[in-house]
Amino acid sequence: MVIGILSVQGAFIEHEEIFKELGADTIQLRQKKDLDRHFDRLVLPGGESTVQGKLLKDLGMFNILKEKIEEGMPVLGTCAGLILLAENISNDTRSYFKTLPVTVKRNAYGRQLGSFHYDGDIKGLGVFPMEFIRAPYIENISGDVEVLSQVNGKTTAVKYKKQLGLSFHPELCGDYRIHKMFMEI
Repeated sequence: MVIGILSVQGAFIEHEEIFKELGADTIQLRQKKDLDRHFDRLVLPGGESTVQGKLLKDLGMFNILKEKIEEGMPVLGTCAGLILLAENISNDTRSYFKTLPVTVKRNAYGRQLGSFHYDGDIKGLGVFPMEFIRAPYIENISGDVEVLSQVNGKTTAVKYKKQLGLSFHPELCGDYRIHKMFMEI
């Protein structure tokens, strides 16, 4: 199994280290020519969604990755990655891949000072440590989206077909169960 990790900005190294520990091969996706290499899964890491979205388009990577996702490639979007996948962003006029039928709210918990840790249930995994950093949350869901977790009544993790969208950063908590779940999709 080869996991392609978007590596133009954000927390990509942490994902890479976890997948390597779990026995997967990884490649960093930094430019369009990297998309010619074989990979079975895609990770869209946390970071700054507007920067990542702009770079994906400027580097000629956007349409290729969108097509791979639409064709069913498993994808894990964390924090900014969730925003990139979302069909709608309630507090922003921009949108990106639009492959996940949800509406998200960017920076929903406030700025950096609004960051927090929460131990909460994730469907199929039990209690999981969650790190929220300038995190979005999911305001609305449509279609066959499965809710995997909620924090204080706000949806923070979903699964839709082969897409996992998370408001939080599982790569920062020392618990690899979400990465294992993603590898099993």
